Amino acid sequence: MSDWLSGKSVSLVLGSGGARGLAHIGVIRALEAAGAKVEAVSGCSMGALVGGIYATGKLQAYEDWVCSLERSDVLSFVDWSFAGGGLMQGRKIISKLEELVGQTTIEELDIDFTAVAVDIDRGREMWLSEGSLFDAIRASIAIPGIFTPHRYHGRTFVDGGILNPVPVAPTLRNITDLTLVVDVNAPASDPPPQAESEHEENEAEGVIDRLREFVDGFRSDRQPEETRPGLLAVLMRSLDTMQSAITRQHLAVFQPDLTVLIPKNACMVHEFYQARAMIDLGRSLAEQSFRTRDRYTGQPAPYDKAENEDDGE
Repeated sequence: MSDWLSGKSVSLVLGSGGARGLAHIGVIRALEAAGAKVEAVSGCSMGALVGGIYATGKLQAYEDWVCSLERSDVLSFVDWSFAGGGLMQGRKIISKLEELVGQTTIEELDIDFTAVAVDIDRGREMWLSEGSLFDAIRASIAIPGIFTPHRYHGRTFVDGGILNPVPVAPTLRNITDLTLVVDVNAPASDPPPQAESEHEENEAEGVIDRLREFVDGFRSDRQPEETRPGLLAVLMRSLDTMQSAITRQHLAVFQPDLTVLIPKNACMVHEFYQARAMIDLGRSLAEQSFRTRDRYTGQPAPYDKAENEDDGE
């Protein structure tokens, strides 16, 4: 299957999208099975996390750990911040990753790696391709309002998805056979690819409910819940909408050789306990994309055509 990929060198672009970014692992597994060789990785937010760990050669350890997480385990990694700038510090998550992988620098990696973040003071996209791997990852995953900004080398960084959810440009300095983008903010599918029962959906609300209660405890303008969406729900949906629009623009400009589309309703950004399902979904959709390109004698279908058809344009 997908013999055309065997022996091909790949520049891999992994997009932002919270827990949906676990699908990146499945795409990587599909590439490995097809015999492709990833020589460069550029990632944003969750894409930077998965891509960075993959570049260390320790992706299996991370996959085993994240697939073992239960709903209650997700809450155990919430470290509240009372200093402003975000609800969580993110130290527990980074400490766990360092425990799994070990501290390393980007220069020590066998694969060319770039994490994309945003310098919030200067309003500029920054490519972090040297120095501490986990400082680069922490900078890239600093979702505004959720994680506190990360101070590194005298700069204040937030999630790179604000300006570039699918960072293709950093891979252009690498000469490879093809560029593959994984977009985890793709148009929603109907029905959702990982639909849960009503009971399971209610349980899945637990993490967001706890965060909402914490935030609302400081608000003086609380209204009946049924009259307004929750603060965090509005924030997450707004970020998803913004990133979807920016992603469409970037992919129309850069025209990657292949794009794997992960529907944005595959799971919610906090549902890391759905790891196995998201990894399997990523692998399945990647294999479908490989077969589709194979049928078209190696020519990918344009991204903007698929997007427009979904939107009814």
